[in-house]
Amino acid sequence: MKESPLFAKSYDFIRWLIPQTIKFPREQRFVVAERLQASALDFMECLYRAIDKTRQNPALAEADVKLKQLRFYLRLSYDLELMDSRRYEHASRQLEELGRLLGAWIKSA
Repeated sequence: MKESPLFAKSYDFIRWLIPQTIKFPREQRFVVAERLQASALDFMECLYRAIDKTRQNPALAEADVKLKQLRFYLRLSYDLELMDSRRYEHASRQLEELGRLLGAWIKSA
């Protein structure tokens, strides 16, 4: 099976995100960084659950919620100056694209 761009881009985002959050100050690594990482991983897990047609709609709805949480934690990271503007813009563009791809899947489901 050829991998969907949504899965590939989500994986690439997580692969980029984790090293970025490791650079957060120690006191924030166990608060904001952990939540940011967990939201990204939860989003990916929802996508994998959505492959199963019998659980597709609930899994896609949950993935949408996880994506919103991910955006929130990303913005919080930027506002707390844990991430510079260049990295924030890069991550925001990636999340915007993931949102478009997820929205297309939801629409087709």
